[in-house]
Amino acid sequence: MNDQKKRIPLKLGLVATDPLRILGLQTIFAESVAEGGAEARPVEIVPLSVPGALDASGVSLILIDSGCTDHIFELLATFRRTRPHLRLIVLGLEESHDYIQRIIGAGAKGYLAHTAKGSEVRLAIEIVEDGSAWAPRKVLAKLVDLSSEERREGSGSHPKFTERESQVLKLLVEGHPNRVIARELLIDVATVKKHVGALMRKVGVKNRIALSVQVVNRNLLSN
Repeated sequence: MNDQKKRIPLKLGLVATDPLRILGLQTIFAESVAEGGAEARPVEIVPLSVPGALDASGVSLILIDSGCTDHIFELLATFRRTRPHLRLIVLGLEESHDYIQRIIGAGAKGYLAHTAKGSEVRLAIEIVEDGSAWAPRKVLAKLVDLSSEERREGSGSHPKFTERESQVLKLLVEGHPNRVIARELLIDVATVKKHVGALMRKVGVKNRIALSVQVVNRNLLSN
């Protein structure tokens, strides 16, 4: 992440009716900036409870508190149909893998339990902003397995990675966002994205979620 992007606040939409939830998230991100210093990107929370607020908000990532609606799946379907470019993360009490799988399958890019720690919330948002998804690995693996029959046709092959690609892939599989991968390898974020794109093409997948799962399932990092 370059210095210019660091200074631009991430506008994070929030669909919630509980004022304590809003206050709690505001506190989490204020602490993140205080702790992270120059490394931390400021976050501006934009409540979306007012009709029309989304149109004028400029947000691309939205947190939805499932406790504010009895129709979370209908809401996700509406977002998916009318605003497919938005990245959605659901907050909820339910922690069963089957339920989380349904949430992700309905169009959310992430799921966080209400009990999630501040560090987990911040990391989930950064991972989703990078274009991946946030959920238990078993949930993501099952979703990829169910929707990727064509990818398994080439599972007998073992693509060859450059040394740098292997370094990027190892950090990606460990769950690190682009910013951390770039810092660890002393390269910029744009270069990380370029390597990830090349890795997806070599493995034969269309997104970072499937890339991580395929690498683990096919043991592609072994020599």
